[in-house]
Amino acid sequence: MKFNSIFQTYLNCSNETEVFQHFQNTLTDSISVWNYFVDWQKVLRKFNDVEINLNTLNYLVGKNDIENEFRLLLQQHPQIISAIPILIACRTTNFKILTDYTSGNFVYKSFNFKRKDSLSQLEINDILEFTKNTGVLELFKNKNIKSIPDYVLGIEVGLDSNGRKNRGGTTMEIVLGNLISTICQQNNFLLIPQATSQKIQAQWNINVQSDKSSRRFDFAVKNQNNLYLIEANFYSGGGSKLKSTAGEYKTLFDFISRQGHKFIWVTDGLGWKTTVY
Repeated sequence: MKFNSIFQTYLNCSNETEVFQHFQNTLTDSISVWNYFVDWQKVLRKFNDVEINLNTLNYLVGKNDIENEFRLLLQQHPQIISAIPILIACRTTNFKILTDYTSGNFVYKSFNFKRKDSLSQLEINDILEFTKNTGVLELFKNKNIKSIPDYVLGIEVGLDSNGRKNRGGTTMEIVLGNLISTICQQNNFLLIPQATSQKIQAQWNINVQSDKSSRRFDFAVKNQNNLYLIEANFYSGGGSKLKSTAGEYKTLFDFISRQGHKFIWVTDGLGWKTTVY
């Protein structure tokens, strides 16, 4: 079957322009499933790691003399310093702060919040300086926050939302994987998810040269005649990345084709409507 006749048979399109128009007209606006919004297992695991220290810190809420109260708390429970970074929505334990830039010279100060069994007065002073200047102590003193554990749980949910982009890509793989698996079962095709050159060689004795050592195809499908290497992604937003990705996959298509194999790129999402071609 010729390439253009495939357009006509399956898409009712007579040329590539009509195929591209069909692609744009049938883009999906969402593939969000229930766990797209919040990965609660991850959120609660992160929260549980610091929950005891957060409950200890909760003692500070509403204290008028909060700086001295915090000093005493740090002396008695020095391990609570490991929970301080998450109070400002940070994962790192080391901070380098530009403390003075008005004199013509940049002055930096470093702060470390790795767990310790004891703290010197100098270290306690630094911790107070950090929490005071980042606004954390004032927030607790004024009871803007009633519960530090609840506050941090909210922070964890917010930080987890940054993972939605990756979850969108994973969902696309899951949705497409179900379709491909069904097709393979119905037609006795062989399937390898997350296929590398090494897996394909080991399971099917087919040599696939890779354009880079880290290349991992979302799916590899084998029938009696051909090997199909498949990549999938979903774009909810546009941007220059889509254009560069399209260029990368065109190069990959040529690279795979020269080896006598087939490459298929499955993509979707309304981001394609806002990108610059």
